[in-house]
Amino acid sequence: MIAALTFPAFDPIAISIGPFAIRWYALAYIAGILLAWRYCRWLASRPPVRLSARAIDDFLFWATIGIVIGGRLGYVLFYKPGYYLENPLEIVFLWRGGMSFHGGLLGVFAAVVFFARSQNIHFTVLSDIVAAAAPIGLFLGRIANFVNGELFGRPTDVAWGMVFPAGGPVVRHPSQIYESGLEGIALFIVLFILVRLGALRDGGMLTGAFLVGYALARFISELFREPDLHIGFLAGGITMGQVLSLPMLLAGVGFIVWARRAQP
Repeated sequence: MIAALTFPAFDPIAISIGPFAIRWYALAYIAGILLAWRYCRWLASRPPVRLSARAIDDFLFWATIGIVIGGRLGYVLFYKPGYYLENPLEIVFLWRGGMSFHGGLLGVFAAVVFFARSQNIHFTVLSDIVAAAAPIGLFLGRIANFVNGELFGRPTDVAWGMVFPAGGPVVRHPSQIYESGLEGIALFIVLFILVRLGALRDGGMLTGAFLVGYALARFISELFREPDLHIGFLAGGITMGQVLSLPMLLAGVGFIVWARRAQP
């Protein structure tokens, strides 16, 4: 029998007051948004200063709406379109779970474009700052996935494998931890180094680096993550997460090339 680490008996509910409950996943979203907001304020203060702290404060609301609406609609359209077509009222039942990062990305990107137009600035001025801070939320979100025992990995015989309550008796990769390390910590460090090297001066460079970095990190993580049960593997053994990451990779390369060719 393969040895496995014991999955901690986490309670997905962090705070419970009577019939009201606050889950760790919700707290991860809130903490991620607030920490990213503070980091964005710091980034906006670095040269070249082209965005005020007040503008970052105002964008916080736009970003939150983009994350929630985009993330939910992305899950509905990318992962369970048939189910929600038959049960449209359940689209607003956010407390039952179901958020898509790729959908949230599109939602935030739309928020960036509209807010930048309202401030009469180029959208990359804001998108570069937001992109550099995004791994903070990604890290906390993946940790929340681990706490919930969801989005676990494929069967494995590695020494650090775990038996997840919802994954049967099979020993699996703790893929949520892999993703938190790649999409969160590693990507944040890379973008921070680019910031220190002056990438904020090259409009679109950080946006492109984030898109490329996340796409590669997600593509690698999907090699260890169990595909969604209702979708499974697609043609050629790839997963939906990998398919959705390919356009991100191409868009990221496009942003980097554009930033390199643009005039200072």
